[in-house]
Amino acid sequence: MIMTRDEIYQVLRDILVQEFEVPEDDISLDANMYQDLDLDSIDAVDLVVKLQQITGKKIQPNEFKSARTVADVIDALERLVSDAA
Repeated sequence: MIMTRDEIYQVLRDILVQEFEVPEDDISLDANMYQDLDLDSIDAVDLVVKLQQITGKKIQPNEFKSARTVADVIDALERLVSDAA
């Protein structure tokens, strides 16, 4: 399953709104996952699990350790889905 950057952003946004109750207006590419969106490390693990379910790919937690913004997460996911192609 190849996803475009826009599709990844949409999926990520839906997860953040539905699962983590992040206000949709707060979500932007440069929003910081921890400061702006108020996620904590447990939320980050839950997010990785959800993204694994959607992509069907095994996501190594260290791939997301350096992800701070929404764009960072999209970059990491984009690499993951393109590597598997």
